[in-house]
Amino acid sequence: MTRTASRPLSALTSAVVAVVLAATTPAPHPRSAAAPVAPQAVEDRVEQLMARMSLDDKVGQMTQVDRAALTTTSDVATYRIGSVLSGGGSAPTPNTAQGWADMYDAFQRAALSTPLGIPLVYGVDAVHGHNNVHGATIFPHNIGLGATRDPELVRRIGAATAEEMTGTGVDWTFAPCLCVARDDRWGRTYESFGEVPEIPSAMTSIIDGFQGTALGGPTSVLATAKHYIGDGGTEGGVDQGDARITEQELRAVHLPPFRAAVDRGVGSVMISYSSWNGVKAHGHRYLITDLLKTELGFSGFVVSDWAGVDQLDGRRGFTGAEVAAAVNAGIDMVMVPTDYELFTGLLKAEVQAGRVPQARVDDANRRILTKKFQLGLFERPLADRSYTSSVGSAAHRELAREAVRRSQVLLRNNGVLPLGRTGRYFVAGKNADDIGNQSGGWTISWQGASGSTTPGTTILRGIRDLLGSGATVTHERYGNGVDGSYTAAIAVVGETPYAEGRGDRPGGLPLDREDAQTIARLKAAGIPVVVVLVSGRPLDIASQVSGWDAALAAWLPGTEGRGVADVLFGDHEPTGRLPVTWMAGSAQQPVNDGDGKAPLYPLGHGLGYGDRAPSGFTNGGTAVGHHRR
Repeated sequence: MTRTASRPLSALTSAVVAVVLAATTPAPHPRSAAAPVAPQAVEDRVEQLMARMSLDDKVGQMTQVDRAALTTTSDVATYRIGSVLSGGGSAPTPNTAQGWADMYDAFQRAALSTPLGIPLVYGVDAVHGHNNVHGATIFPHNIGLGATRDPELVRRIGAATAEEMTGTGVDWTFAPCLCVARDDRWGRTYESFGEVPEIPSAMTSIIDGFQGTALGGPTSVLATAKHYIGDGGTEGGVDQGDARITEQELRAVHLPPFRAAVDRGVGSVMISYSSWNGVKAHGHRYLITDLLKTELGFSGFVVSDWAGVDQLDGRRGFTGAEVAAAVNAGIDMVMVPTDYELFTGLLKAEVQAGRVPQARVDDANRRILTKKFQLGLFERPLADRSYTSSVGSAAHRELAREAVRRSQVLLRNNGVLPLGRTGRYFVAGKNADDIGNQSGGWTISWQGASGSTTPGTTILRGIRDLLGSGATVTHERYGNGVDGSYTAAIAVVGETPYAEGRGDRPGGLPLDREDAQTIARLKAAGIPVVVVLVSGRPLDIASQVSGWDAALAAWLPGTEGRGVADVLFGDHEPTGRLPVTWMAGSAQQPVNDGDGKAPLYPLGHGLGYGDRAPSGFTNGGTAVGHHRR
């Protein structure tokens, strides 16, 4: 998904709205443990409900609105809205777990106040934890999880995220991203588990964590396989671009993770902004209806991306023709996300004019309502406050720390790592003491931000906590004051936060000037220099890495920076393996396994502490190490 809405919620806070609605609406039960409803019973209940629904009810179920676009919660009832979402950064005030639960319940009570009382389903981009919520556990982004090669670990992360979501009421995550990133210049590369389909296919285990063994469990949330299809293969790595590839390549590279997700019973699929050979996916009937729904047998519902339907004619503003084209192509729910009055009117008019068949509307509603019944929303529609305390819990942060250390990829080591637990260490770099930088995009806000955006442990704090009084740790961001008296220097450098669009780097992927100057100051002191790369993708380091004593790819680790220290100081071996090919230079992009190009480090590379990179390493050479797929 993409950007957040800009309009604020009404002057009433969500807590006040909840109180007002609670006084006029019967109190439903919160979600809690219950046996999943039998498939036949769900089917019967769906048909019975649909027989009572008007066209307005059905159009409303196909409409998803961002919370910030709703001037009052009563519009949920007026327009029979089927789903509300929070785009990146679209959060209640206060942005706390309790604030989210209050907001969720207010919207849900509005939905339940309609004559048919159909509950809404609430969506968020919980893509590396429940990352919109201040204080939630932020796990490594997918590229780091791909480096672990551990589907069971990823399943556990999905389950922990679902538990934190349940405590806030939210019941639908727009995750996992199953793109196969084929060009590191693309700003969403970190959302990919890896460049070959086998890695994201294996990591669809996160769906089992989100949804549980069956929807309707106490902490089940609906998962979303996105972005269907080919967004990681666009020409030049351009976001929302054109995948100019054959159907054979589309099926061989980009389809397998979605097939795996469907096989796991994923509840929803989100369509990509991108095009396939010039045709927008949001209007592509062959891809959505023929391939996904018919050939793969996907029985859940298809949701558009943020205002994606509005892009079909290339002009701003919904038209009836766009709405008809998208719905007839197979989209079941449209993320409007702001112009819901216009959208619902257009869709109703297109149905009444016969340009959208009633059967297509009924099919979309059947798919949406089936998932709502399976989730148990009709019986238990409100937030289960017994899980609210799980948001940012110690147990979840310990799981995140495990994921961080398992994701570390040791690229190069001249014998300096692991560092000793005693000595004098100088830590520098813009990413050493910045929770926002190490968490990356999609953290509290859409693009993310530098600074203390949410509680957590920075890499610097993790080093200090691990070493305690046994060593001296000096920190200065730019490397000023370092000298030869230190045992070693640690430079924590790399990227600052970004998300789609702003993250595209068509001009190359070098370290910035500040990073280069910081490393140069450390090297001039004549002490061993360890470079920790905090980034959402490989960076162009080939001309510099031979001057570093060690290089560790830490990816975007999230809030638990202690996991990086665990590996630097030898409490745990580095076991991560590259989920992508590491370029020998920016001009080499795109570079992928098996394309005949000589990379700096191949897919699967990852040293252990028993391995040693050659001291005579040269630009463009191939590193020695474990090439473990």
